[in-house]
Amino acid sequence: MSEASSMLVTAEIEDVMEPLTAALPGVVERLWEELRALPLGSFQYEAYRRFLGPGVIERVTEAMECDGELHLTFAMRGRLHSVRVVPAVRAGRGR
Repeated sequence: MSEASSMLVTAEIEDVMEPLTAALPGVVERLWEELRALPLGSFQYEAYRRFLGPGVIERVTEAMECDGELHLTFAMRGRLHSVRVVPAVRAGRGR
């Protein structure tokens, strides 16, 4: 199992999906399920399909390594909504 596939992340879609913490592949799958059900219009739909399609784990991991998170937006019903994926915060252990 690769490090990326076992990485725990937290993702949310503003006003659509509450924060979800799980392994990266499962989170990406859930994001795509939620996004493709929204009335995004063909341009936004195709952009998200392309972004969340083949190679997505590498793209998301790269974004988090570079920027500390993946943060995208989409327009729906006259306003912008955020899509965020961040590394999960682990509880500190006592020493």
